[in-house]
Amino acid sequence: MPSRTTTRAPRRHRSGLAAAAVTALTAGVLAVPAAGTAAPAPTSPVPTAGTTTAAAAATALERRAKKDKSKGKKKGENKRQGQALRLTILHNNDGESQLLGAPGAEDFGGIARFKTLSAQLKKEARTGRSARQGGLKRAAVMLSSGDNFLAGPEFTASLEKGVPFYDSIGLDAVGYDAMAIGNHEFDFGPDVLADFITGFGADAEDRPPFVSANLDVSEEASLAALKADGTIVRRTVVKKRGERIGIVGATTPALRSVSSPRDVVVRQAVAAIVQNQVDALSAKGVNKVILISHLQSILEDQDLVSRLQGVDIAIAGGGDELLANEGDLLVPGDEISVGLDGEPLSYPQYATDATDTEVPIVTTAGDYKYVGRLIVKFNRKGELVKVGERSGPVRVSGVAPDAVAPNPFVQRAVVEPVQAYVDQLAETVLADAEEPLDGTRNAVRSMETNLGNLLADALLYAGRQNAAEFGVVEPDVALQNAGGIRNGAVLEPGDFTALDAFDVAPFTNFVSVVPGVSRSQFKEILENAVSAPAGETGISPDGQFAQVAGFSFVYDLSGQAQEVNDAGDVLTPGTRVQTVTLDDGTVLVENGQVVEGAPIAVATNDFSARGGDQYPFRGLDFTTVGVTYQQALADYVAEGLGGVVTAEDYPAGGEGRITAQ
Repeated sequence: MPSRTTTRAPRRHRSGLAAAAVTALTAGVLAVPAAGTAAPAPTSPVPTAGTTTAAAAATALERRAKKDKSKGKKKGENKRQGQALRLTILHNNDGESQLLGAPGAEDFGGIARFKTLSAQLKKEARTGRSARQGGLKRAAVMLSSGDNFLAGPEFTASLEKGVPFYDSIGLDAVGYDAMAIGNHEFDFGPDVLADFITGFGADAEDRPPFVSANLDVSEEASLAALKADGTIVRRTVVKKRGERIGIVGATTPALRSVSSPRDVVVRQAVAAIVQNQVDALSAKGVNKVILISHLQSILEDQDLVSRLQGVDIAIAGGGDELLANEGDLLVPGDEISVGLDGEPLSYPQYATDATDTEVPIVTTAGDYKYVGRLIVKFNRKGELVKVGERSGPVRVSGVAPDAVAPNPFVQRAVVEPVQAYVDQLAETVLADAEEPLDGTRNAVRSMETNLGNLLADALLYAGRQNAAEFGVVEPDVALQNAGGIRNGAVLEPGDFTALDAFDVAPFTNFVSVVPGVSRSQFKEILENAVSAPAGETGISPDGQFAQVAGFSFVYDLSGQAQEVNDAGDVLTPGTRVQTVTLDDGTVLVENGQVVEGAPIAVATNDFSARGGDQYPFRGLDFTTVGVTYQQALADYVAEGLGGVVTAEDYPAGGEGRITAQ
């Protein structure tokens, strides 16, 4: 069998949350020059509601600085005056277990180099004239905005190793002052999140605080214990050079539909909840407040900040936006994100809060490719009066002119064992693929692809093979939510390996059979799959799109998109699904109308069966059949297909299972 090398694409988010906003935000890009060259100068984007241009914000900060020697404007009733402070905020988000190096750019990123660079930047931030010499106080904080791990081969190495996870060891070595809780932290359920956190240290004082104001973990025993010992908090105070810095966290209110928080309560009124925490800090005399949030898009943070007061800086996570300025070195192939107006996004962005104060908002691209660096000056009243010109993303590079060496401890304790595990997977050949298999993000989330068909067939195969053992009827059809297909690339013909199976299907989602699904409810499930807005060339890519097996269907994009709530209740019925036909010729839907008849059994993954990505199963009983969807894929290509994924069975573009009209 011919061999091939697969370039692993950057990972993205499990769901299509805020897809329209994120698509608009990243619709245009700027080409990035070769390694060692700098980003072009961004033009300040046209402000949207609640935002302001960088130039206007800087002017406002300068005016505030000039007022510092006069009466000025108090930021809060109980603010305590102290000394002026030059604070460097080092930050990242969406590391997502990319411990070895940046996907497709292995000379960049990697947790060992990230550790070295962050340590260098911390030291640089703290040096300078001391306050005792009449100079400005200098301090640094290190913050994460969430999605600190993600399913995949690297994290599977941690799961097989046990506590402490490799991610925990690496991140603990970096030394964070506080970490937000992202949606991917719950992908394996609350207990794995608790294991990840306890891996930072046996005692609470050895761990950084994990901060989220709108999550209540009281009903999950493993997380409740971490809440009780002060590890999981709504807010925290970090002391640097005698100054107190308040930190408030927030997690996407859509958590339940995009991950698996089980009995964690996700409170929806994020603005009011965050404001209460900011007010509590202000009441205690804390006059510098940073918001670290994982809301899935910088647009969400801009909207949130516009409804708050007393937040000085916001650090966003989940959107993977790359903000950059002229002269910033970027990882080859990276592109500066653009705003709704098509202009590149400079670092920082700004939003106008509820008191007409300009608040800087920053974020970075993920995968440990950059350390974000925001340098600000607070006056003695705790007012932010300046953003330093050296603020911006600092790339994590292993090549000149900005190369850093991997940290020896992290290299030895994390990178080397994880690399060995991944190498073993890459050497385990499961099948020969005769045709390129399309797992690119936009394709699998908007249309039928041959890789999508392969994975859906694997679910159907596993459901039928294991049904008798688990006492459930054999499934008639299978559905795989596109958000669970994660490799983000075309797998070229040649060896299909165990590593490929992990890259395609990395989550610990178990194949499940849902019996007794009425035909009308099955139509609602399909309406959910095709409910994303229409794009320029078809349906907009979304994680709730389905790859299917055992049937074919036709949908009309001009029809009414179905709307459901988080419980899967249909608020607005959809009219897009026109025909649904089982492989045996049985018609379930014709001309948009349900054909009366017997219910069907559906194979899917337990994430979707529980209502993830808003799949409206609405609490129907289901049975897991003993294998993850990754194992189902591996078994299917090796055993079900006899080790050959043929071009006849899996042609490019699929075989007409899903038709848009």
